[in-house]
Amino acid sequence: MTSYILEELATDQNFDEQAYLRANPDVAKAVSSGSIDSGRVHFDLFGKNENRRLLFSSIISNAKERKLEKIKPLLRTDMHFTKTSNCYDFLTNELRSEFNIIDTDAVSSNGYDAFVMDLIKKYEKGVVLDCGAGKRPIYFDNVVNFEIADYETTDVRGVGEVLPFVDNAFDAVISIAVLEHVKDPFLCAKEICRVLKPGGELMCCVPFLQPLHGYPHHYYNMTSQGLENLFADQLIIDEVTVYESILPIWSLTWFLRSWADGLQGKTRDDFMHMKVSDLLGNPEMYLKMPFVKELPMEKNFELASATVMFAHKQ
Repeated sequence: MTSYILEELATDQNFDEQAYLRANPDVAKAVSSGSIDSGRVHFDLFGKNENRRLLFSSIISNAKERKLEKIKPLLRTDMHFTKTSNCYDFLTNELRSEFNIIDTDAVSSNGYDAFVMDLIKKYEKGVVLDCGAGKRPIYFDNVVNFEIADYETTDVRGVGEVLPFVDNAFDAVISIAVLEHVKDPFLCAKEICRVLKPGGELMCCVPFLQPLHGYPHHYYNMTSQGLENLFADQLIIDEVTVYESILPIWSLTWFLRSWADGLQGKTRDDFMHMKVSDLLGNPEMYLKMPFVKELPMEKNFELASATVMFAHKQ
């Protein structure tokens, strides 16, 4: 199993202007518009303290070419696609329309945890599908990065509800924080099972108590029972668990930090000085308090206990 590290923390010693601009499109845009002189200037003023990164995408060009040739036999022949220098692109206008795929500036970029790494290493001689890979900081030669976005690490582009791979193509499938973003998670789950080899393994993680986070859409959170329900009639469920990186503390801190970010001035200061015990009363007692009343509507949607819809039929 060969891997290539594409991203690393920018430092004074390793700074590279083009790698910095590739890794930080907001800075590239600012340099292009003339609002800042260069990536180096941004790094010295802000980026160093913001832990900005470098992106060395050119180092995978040969590996990418080899992988695209390797996975060609795994592609369906009944779907239209174009081959670019970066990926096989199956994302047609028809699929965009049917599954509500829009262009977005949002970037999903996360590393693999130890559980995913164990699965990738287990099948180092096989082929693993990362279904909804995002922009990966490490590029593996045995992992097919499937995405709706054309990142440097994307190998195949399309939608999860119509996977462009033949039946029984992969030794394992990874789906991490993806199914909440697809329009039809039941169909996507069925497709994942279709392309998984008999005896193959699936690792799937979906949020339960997490705030709204669009990429570009966020349709569904689900309970452990809901996650099982997606796959139970097609796969043997070996285990459903909650490990360290998805314990409740991650949700709690996310909610509180985001709530605080939605407040201003004295209201924010007062909220930040509240104790846990101050927040354990009957919710009705807080409804008129500033930290509740002054939260903007976009934050209410992000952190809502529930949402309600009104509709009518013509």
